[in-house]
Amino acid sequence: MNLDSTDSLLAPPTGPLQISEFLPADVDAGGIYLSLVIPTYKERDNIQNVVRILSQLLDEAMSTTGCAYAIDYELIVVDDDSPDRTWEVAQSLIAEYPQLRVMRRQQERGLSSAVIRGWQVARGNVLGVIDGDLQHPPEVLMELFRKIEGGADLAVASRHVEGGGVSSWSIVRRFLSRGAQVLGLIILPGVLGRVTDPMSGYFMVRRQAIAGATLNPVGYKILLEVIGRGNVEEIAEVGYVFCERKEGESKVTWKQYVDYIHHLIRLRVSTGRLGKLTENINFPIGRFLRFGLVGLSGVFVDMAMLYLLSDPATLALPLTRSKIIAGEIAIFNNFLWNDAWTFADVSMRQQEGHQRLKRFFKFNIICLAGLVLNVLVLNLVFNFLIPNRYIANLIAIAIATIWNFWVNLKLSWRVTDVK
Repeated sequence: MNLDSTDSLLAPPTGPLQISEFLPADVDAGGIYLSLVIPTYKERDNIQNVVRILSQLLDEAMSTTGCAYAIDYELIVVDDDSPDRTWEVAQSLIAEYPQLRVMRRQQERGLSSAVIRGWQVARGNVLGVIDGDLQHPPEVLMELFRKIEGGADLAVASRHVEGGGVSSWSIVRRFLSRGAQVLGLIILPGVLGRVTDPMSGYFMVRRQAIAGATLNPVGYKILLEVIGRGNVEEIAEVGYVFCERKEGESKVTWKQYVDYIHHLIRLRVSTGRLGKLTENINFPIGRFLRFGLVGLSGVFVDMAMLYLLSDPATLALPLTRSKIIAGEIAIFNNFLWNDAWTFADVSMRQQEGHQRLKRFFKFNIICLAGLVLNVLVLNLVFNFLIPNRYIANLIAIAIATIWNFWVNLKLSWRVTDVK
């Protein structure tokens, strides 16, 4: 295949993370055509080698006469605006590698969403992903493609089948990896039980197997979304040895493990009975879970401040005054987390000071109304039902949280909607 060489960057798609079942009008629908996405962040030292090796490998496969799996292909580098300007290095390679396309994302972050955005502009019937740090051996690509050509909907490179393994992991890292897999089998057996390496980030999938599904990943483990939300029937696995990187820095942190657990829980909830119900009424379950976790952090802030302000052993301020101050501090805490996390996809597009201030004002008004409700409930419960300030406060918080979520669901952050 010979794509037109261009120096322009691909425009990052916006909107829901959905893959169209239709190929672009200018693409020949006959035959299998591979779109391989390479998500990158600070991979300046690796990207040229990655593109060279993959291009050489796939060019050889294409030119092999009589080869049943000779294919056309494209490489799509999706870079999250790397400070080392990885996207710029990749863009400079387009003249030499006309099958290369490059996207620079400035409004979104995250490996999983980068892969999906790459698939959204892809022109292939087969969609794939490979790391941009050479830890995934490129020679396994054609084995994965053979599995797809043989009828599999999804072909996964696995470290836990014959021919697979890791090169030099520490005992701690091996334990964490296996522990994460066991935890996943407990929380989401219907998904993780279908593959030996559900945390793999190296695979290919037929477009039709995930077309139309709304993907909602957290962190790095996009394979969970593909299996959990796609229409994937036949799965094949190929062994590979995970290699340590030679250039650049590792992206593995404790946050990735936290995101993984969060992802499991959200996928479990959204694909279960509750998920089907909320899907029918268009209920944003992901935002609800994040909003709830943020609210939980606000509970700790509120309780701690109430103790410091009202307890006889500390400042011993009147209960109502203490509650108002504690509640306002908790509201500020919750706004910061909601703005940076719960509604990050909205707030990242409007980061100017006056825009953030407007969001906080609106959020504060809604939550202050909830605070009034909170104070009334606190005093009613404390004075007439349960003479324990902390139990009464928890009851008041629970009732106010229901109010806050419902009204924020309808009104908050609407000021930052972008048409």
